[in-house]
Amino acid sequence: MSTSLLYHGFGIRGYRYRSTKYEGGNVYFNVEQERDTLRCPCCRSRNVKPKGKMTRKFKSTPIGRKVVFIVLMVQRVLCLTCGALRQVKVGFADERRSYTKGFERYALELSKHMTIKDVAAHLGVSWDVIKDIQKRNLHRRFAKPKLRKLKRIAIDEISIGKGHKYLTIVLDLGSGAVVFVGDGKGADALEPFWKRLRRSKAKKIKAVAIDMSPAYISALIDNLPDASIVFDHFHIIKLFNDKLSDLRRGLFREATDLLKKNVLKGTRWLLLTGQENLDDEQDEGTRLQEALKLNEPLAVAYYMKEDLRRLWDWTDKKAAEWHLKSWIAMARASKIPMLDKFANTLSAHRTGILAYFDHRISTGPLEGTNNKIKTMKRQAYGYRDMEFFKLKILGLHETRYALVG
Repeated sequence: MSTSLLYHGFGIRGYRYRSTKYEGGNVYFNVEQERDTLRCPCCRSRNVKPKGKMTRKFKSTPIGRKVVFIVLMVQRVLCLTCGALRQVKVGFADERRSYTKGFERYALELSKHMTIKDVAAHLGVSWDVIKDIQKRNLHRRFAKPKLRKLKRIAIDEISIGKGHKYLTIVLDLGSGAVVFVGDGKGADALEPFWKRLRRSKAKKIKAVAIDMSPAYISALIDNLPDASIVFDHFHIIKLFNDKLSDLRRGLFREATDLLKKNVLKGTRWLLLTGQENLDDEQDEGTRLQEALKLNEPLAVAYYMKEDLRRLWDWTDKKAAEWHLKSWIAMARASKIPMLDKFANTLSAHRTGILAYFDHRISTGPLEGTNNKIKTMKRQAYGYRDMEFFKLKILGLHETRYALVG
């Protein structure tokens, strides 16, 4: 063993190797700090006077299956410059930590491939130690994402558990990174984000993808008046599907003919599914056509939905605007209350719908992020530490999750 190996093998620099001891299956490397390297921990002055020592053990990276400890007599000094009487800082370990920085780096590397429980078992430490290492690393890297260069973002809320618990997510559509996680949903959840955005002097945000929530619209008008609001087409179709389900239920309740009731029963999934996704082997297309033949309002609403979906296939904004205008006119001419109300909704949000053809953004990437969050929660069996959970979400773009076993 040599001082050189301490540096190259364990990342310990500025300390001299003294001896090695083997006890209880563990390896203990005794090191000492050279007198001329002592500094005041407060003012960093060299004008210090030794005032006793205290033995400390630091867990280091293992050698094979052998647990390794670095044993150091930590010097206490009296600073003749500022008058402080304290222990000197340990260069190879953070304050109030019983492991070395090399051990921390090794644990973080293992965490990319193993769960917290597995890493803790492999390194012979408690679960809390590995969690603390991960949490401090995530806080250092992701607690304050840079907002200055944001150009296009998406905002949406996600459900994180029973009891209507939500988080509001802001996603940078350029990098795919989550830049903000707020508690709850609605405009209030975004207040900390707007404050950070103003402090960062971000002036390049051109477009924001959201659903048609009045709270989000109002918040964006107040805080990003120059940014284009793009209403997400997935949420628009989802809203139409919800109205279509309500129409089917109403027709089912009003139907007096037993045949109509039997045909309508169980067709909800078929009505919500796109025509291209119907399964011919299970005769889903035939069942859907039978339901539509017996109920004219349902048939009109269904075909109107398919026509609305084609709006976003256009590459030209003027053509899309003509399509939307025609759809609204046909919906109003149908005399079906549900379609008439939905036509009014689209007409009121026409600008945000057509803004898609200027920026081509949506909240779709947030759905992928939401799926990753659900996978992460399943692997960890949930998170009690909400701060840790938020930090994991902020670092999600660098993570690859797969459910195995």
